[in-house]
Amino acid sequence: MNLHQPEPWELFGSAMIEAEALERRVADGPPRDLAGLVIEDDEVDRLLTSLPGLGPREDAFPARREVTARLAELREAMHAALESPASGSRFGALARAARLERPDVEVFATLAAIERSPARQRLLAYAQDDVSATRPWVATLARLFPGERPGLLTIAEESRLRRAELLSVIGENAWATRPVALAPRVLWALAGDDAPDAGLPRGFEVLPAAEHRGAPAPGLFLVHGGDRTQRRTEAARHVGAPILATGLPADEDGWRALVREATVRGAGLLLEVEEPRLPATAAYWVERGDHLAWVIASPTPVEIRTLPRVPWTESELASRMATTEEWAEAFGQRPERGHRLDPEALRLARVAYQGLKDVDGAVRRLASGALDELATRIESRRGWDAVVLPPRQERQLRELVGRYTHSATVFDRWGFGGNTGIVALFAGPSGTGKTLSAEVIGTALGLDVYKIDLSSLVSKYIGETEKNLERIFDAASAGNVVLFFDEADALFGKRSEVSDSHDRYANIEVAYLLQRIEAYEGIVILATNLRANMDDAFLRRIHVAVDFREPDEEQRLDIWKLAFPPDAPQEDLDLPWIAQRFRVTGGNIRNAATTAAFLAAEAGRAIAMDDVVRGLDREFEKLGRLRTEADFGPYYRIVTSND
Repeated sequence: MNLHQPEPWELFGSAMIEAEALERRVADGPPRDLAGLVIEDDEVDRLLTSLPGLGPREDAFPARREVTARLAELREAMHAALESPASGSRFGALARAARLERPDVEVFATLAAIERSPARQRLLAYAQDDVSATRPWVATLARLFPGERPGLLTIAEESRLRRAELLSVIGENAWATRPVALAPRVLWALAGDDAPDAGLPRGFEVLPAAEHRGAPAPGLFLVHGGDRTQRRTEAARHVGAPILATGLPADEDGWRALVREATVRGAGLLLEVEEPRLPATAAYWVERGDHLAWVIASPTPVEIRTLPRVPWTESELASRMATTEEWAEAFGQRPERGHRLDPEALRLARVAYQGLKDVDGAVRRLASGALDELATRIESRRGWDAVVLPPRQERQLRELVGRYTHSATVFDRWGFGGNTGIVALFAGPSGTGKTLSAEVIGTALGLDVYKIDLSSLVSKYIGETEKNLERIFDAASAGNVVLFFDEADALFGKRSEVSDSHDRYANIEVAYLLQRIEAYEGIVILATNLRANMDDAFLRRIHVAVDFREPDEEQRLDIWKLAFPPDAPQEDLDLPWIAQRFRVTGGNIRNAATTAAFLAAEAGRAIAMDDVVRGLDREFEKLGRLRTEADFGPYYRIVTSND
């Protein structure tokens, strides 16, 4: 029992094949190889019973007249049904999406009707006098559809059916007998299956319409600036229909599948490119697929000489940070900290949050991976109680944290302009807490700190230093991290008088850094042992400058207390005496305490004064300082006993 109810386009396609079969019967006489043929398709059963071997030859003439008359009625009924979107016909929607004209639709209907029915294929094989020819030949379509717009031209290379990649002319045999076939994706779509074309580029996405306004208008729209999410949002707003988003396909098959899929779905096409020059292949396919709504999205404007030769409109987007409302929508709550993320980074953070269930962890995850290859990550664990600084310096660090936390309020809601990033300068001798303070800031903000190794950045080859820095800033911009340049005066030092090409390029590096730091939306900390070594142009761009000094006696005592964890066994440590006697930095204190712990562990006892004194002796050796009895007092004998 045949449960399929033929649509108007199928009935028309059947009638076309019936007419062709009857013409063959009249012209060539009765073949003898169709006797006993079993037919399942009700539409062609009546005709086949009258074919040679199954009925008298003279019956062909009234049958042909009947089919010809019915064909004219079906043609008009089909076009009337397809011109109305309200009919809900998948075939009609596809024909409208491909901008097919009446001759194109008739050929398309015939091809689709044949592909969907084995009975029609057997009938076509009879008409073409070849039992294996179950698809129409080029010559067959030319014979079926004569007139001002012959069927031959509807399947030519520049025809609407070919531009939409709905069919192909296959084979290497003689041109007239090459079969014409619809693409499998088209047939599955007509059957109601919406699975994407198997030839689509990997990584494509189908973006829903923000506001569906019906079939997208064909044309080219350019959008640049902002971030990826902003560009996609603008593309969806412009097209007003679902969008197929992808990078540039790698080959011709990928382009064909892309055009075909967009046509089948009645969707727009979004090409996301990174380079300012559009490849000639992309321009060709945009020109060829002129029935589609194309969008080319890029970070910067596409060079006009590489654009397709079609009319286009353009939109430029300003970079912005995600609003507090967008944060609340993404995570179901307002964030505790005012992380500065653009909409694309916010989207990725939301993806990470689904697995981590931690907002700060999701933000930290954004830059991990790519940046880990270029810098050393300092995991932010220690808080304010781990750093000992004078009140003024600690207040400056807390102001830096507040500047970041409330940046959304000041820059977005209150409308203050200017650079939204933060540049801080930490100046002071080694061991005074610059790196530790950077970690504390990271902990307070829920961000990771990445320490930049300048030795891996600076290159003797012209231009390589800038490339290395660009990689770091690009990776850091993917998320929001604290970039910590230790000994920054080696890279951010004063520009020199130009005496040769090396000086010229060194100054270019400094100028590039100025520009790149200003564009970074996160926190950049420049650490130097001597502020006077820094270029004045950098100093003018500093938002927070903190001078780190050697700790006084009270601060040294606090640092000594922090240097020994609560679980570390201690025996009669006179920390006030040590803090008063030894004028060293916090870094030296932590090193001495660690050395003392190893000496005690090796001896199998608690940490004693002798161990701490020996640890300080090791620090004095590294610093090149003399060991005097005035410094070590009663412990002088211990540190000189092995000399």
